[in-house]
Amino acid sequence: MPLSARQKRHLRGLSHALNPVVTVGDKGLTENVMAEIELALDHHELIKVKLRGDRDVRASWTTEIAARCGAERVHSIGQVACFYRRNPDKPVVEVPTA
Repeated sequence: MPLSARQKRHLRGLSHALNPVVTVGDKGLTENVMAEIELALDHHELIKVKLRGDRDVRASWTTEIAARCGAERVHSIGQVACFYRRNPDKPVVEVPTA
């Protein structure tokens, strides 16, 4: 479900008020961290994740999170990345149509 530029822009605006719900630290993307990200995406749909590592590691983590969770990376600035995955049962975030 690739997002259009308009949809990403809308989600970026909504994400400004959010605080990171998960922090990825020295141990990387462990199964527990991935489980927390999955739970947060199921409940909130739009989440921020704080990534504590150097630039190359953060880039690989964002790619891996998006792939493993089936989420779309909305944006990333510094150590914070924002992800979106629509909940098919109970949608929370209103996303404009493409």
